[in-house]
Amino acid sequence: MAGPRRGRGRGGLVAAVCLAAAVAGCGGSAGGGAVPSTARAGASAAADRGGPRPPAVPAAAAAPAVPAVLPGPARAEEETSSEAVARRADAARAALETTRRWGLARLPLPAPQPPAGRPELRAAQGVKLADGLPPVVYRVPTEQPIVFLTVDDGAEKDPEFSRMAAELGIPLSTFVADYLARSDYGYFRRLSEQGDAVNNHTINHRNLKVLDYATQRDEICRQQDQLEGQIGTRPRLFRPPYGEYNEDTLRAAGSCGIEAVPLWNEEAFPDRMEYRYEDQRLHPGDIILTHFRGTDLWPGSMPDLLRKVVDEVTAQGFALARLDDYL
Repeated sequence: MAGPRRGRGRGGLVAAVCLAAAVAGCGGSAGGGAVPSTARAGASAAADRGGPRPPAVPAAAAAPAVPAVLPGPARAEEETSSEAVARRADAARAALETTRRWGLARLPLPAPQPPAGRPELRAAQGVKLADGLPPVVYRVPTEQPIVFLTVDDGAEKDPEFSRMAAELGIPLSTFVADYLARSDYGYFRRLSEQGDAVNNHTINHRNLKVLDYATQRDEICRQQDQLEGQIGTRPRLFRPPYGEYNEDTLRAAGSCGIEAVPLWNEEAFPDRMEYRYEDQRLHPGDIILTHFRGTDLWPGSMPDLLRKVVDEVTAQGFALARLDDYL
């Protein structure tokens, strides 16, 4: 979101007023442009000598008046430009008011336009590739100052959290487990309608690494079917509970239509951020994990959590982008 535009200085305001006056033709008499000073001097001298005054010069003949309203395309361009400036100013004021209402320290930084197509993943730090298996991604390869917020499980369904994210324009990617989400899939449908992807986190949130292939596949594929029926779209992304997986997990996920398995480098709570790396900093493409949890388990609400994440991300010079646009 862009910050509010600075007001023009006094010199700029005076120049704008003068320019408006010139365009409106208000520098002379009501009839049009000003009478030249030499003509005024000649008329005064003739009157002093008692001679006949020269005939009045029609204003239109003395100086063609500049039309107060620009014609044709120029008028349309003038209106479009002024309206665009007004819209930007209104949007900046509204963004600042929203930021203050939700108690943020500063305006969130706007994310760049997402890529036209999802970038091809290559083996690198933060990306694990294996032939025929969905890639496992801790960090999206990018040099842009963006990071991604992901929310897991689905126990807490706080309407203030979803409203706050929508009003601030904060993109989310969610990973829901059926046994926690099924009490109110309508909450996740509404998140989907406001542009937040609802992805797969299994049916029962079990540690897949200790299960056989058939059981893992059942956990993943049944949740694919459930989310397709409840939300209307079949997820492309899957996160294993606790981040625990093995090759069977990836094979099972791929067989159910999963295209990527995002994990995380940071975890967010209402009162702190925990970092995987020693520098305790965000890096371009980092994935942040948090959960749908309430004050019964956490020292704060979900809006408190989002406030903490956005303030931390903004303070480090990053914007939040939508993970599903990059994987």
